Amino acid sequence: MAMRLELRLERSRKLEVLVPIISVLLSLVVVALLLLSTGTNPLTAYGAMLKEAFGTSYGFTEVLVKATPLILCGLGVMLAFKMLFWNIGAEGQLHMGAWGATAVVMTGWDGSPWLMIPAMMLGGFTAGALWALIPAYLKVKLNTNEIITTLLLNYVAILWVAHFIYGPWKDPVSFGFPMTKQFPDGAQLLRFGDTRVHLGFLFALVIAVALYFLQEKSRWGFEIAVTGSNPRAAEYAGMNAGRNVLLVMLISGGLAGLAGMVEVSGIQLKLLKDISPHAAPYGYTAIIIAWLARRNPWGVVLVSILMGGLYVGGETVQITMKLPVNIVLIIQALILFFVLGGDILSRYRLVFDRKEALGGG
Repeated sequence: MAMRLELRLERSRKLEVLVPIISVLLSLVVVALLLLSTGTNPLTAYGAMLKEAFGTSYGFTEVLVKATPLILCGLGVMLAFKMLFWNIGAEGQLHMGAWGATAVVMTGWDGSPWLMIPAMMLGGFTAGALWALIPAYLKVKLNTNEIITTLLLNYVAILWVAHFIYGPWKDPVSFGFPMTKQFPDGAQLLRFGDTRVHLGFLFALVIAVALYFLQEKSRWGFEIAVTGSNPRAAEYAGMNAGRNVLLVMLISGGLAGLAGMVEVSGIQLKLLKDISPHAAPYGYTAIIIAWLARRNPWGVVLVSILMGGLYVGGETVQITMKLPVNIVLIIQALILFFVLGGDILSRYRLVFDRKEALGGG
């Protein structure tokens, strides 16, 4: 019996909602089997992760800390995905944003926070946006594959940052550790109470609201949606697809750059090597978030908070239950695997054809 995929004429709304939920559940089932193979009770592990992330006020504030760069990167990736530009480079754009914000501090200007913070935000946004414009320009002018160019530029950006923290910006009294000097008080984002939650979280929520209105209520948002769903129709209607790609990537990269800025100004308070978690970098996690959220700004905020819980809970079980350090990465990879598989099944139906298998007889 032969098996083939047949395009669905209409996409089911029920499948659109169910696919992300089922994908997450299936990934948890597979991880549970892996945990069982190591002698770990998966229910105990999941319970510990849930309790640590959402069962205490300290854990929840740490979830919001992790969610902040994820929301900004996720919104940027979501916007690019909306018009079918596969921006895999949020991690590099985040690093360039952190570098751009730090460049403002390294000028030696120690101004008021009312001026310094906006200047750092502008520096971070601009650096991330310019970095994202490189693959966008190559796509528009030479029709290069943006998946390859954005992915490769991630490594260039990380090495670019490493050059500065090992070289000209290295703190001479850091005992050999690659990092800059700690930022002055005026270059640090305000934190709320005794928590590590900072103003960057509010910035991220405001940007999510703005993107919602941009996507759903503006003419440009309509052009992005049309270009993404039917490029030929957009071209026939006189929409400038090339210009839209450049503008979308300008904003997409800028938001990821802003994520780098809030991370160094709100959490790290200096530029150092590990801006993103090594096991599950923010920029790559943003791809999963944008896909799970179905490219919806509200969905990005919600999924980012859940992913933040996965980070916080994952770190806890690594320490308390001696689980592998890459457990969070494994869960994320499985979620992405099942989401992509489910997305194919939501757009195509499986058709079993006995006659075709028998050679048309």
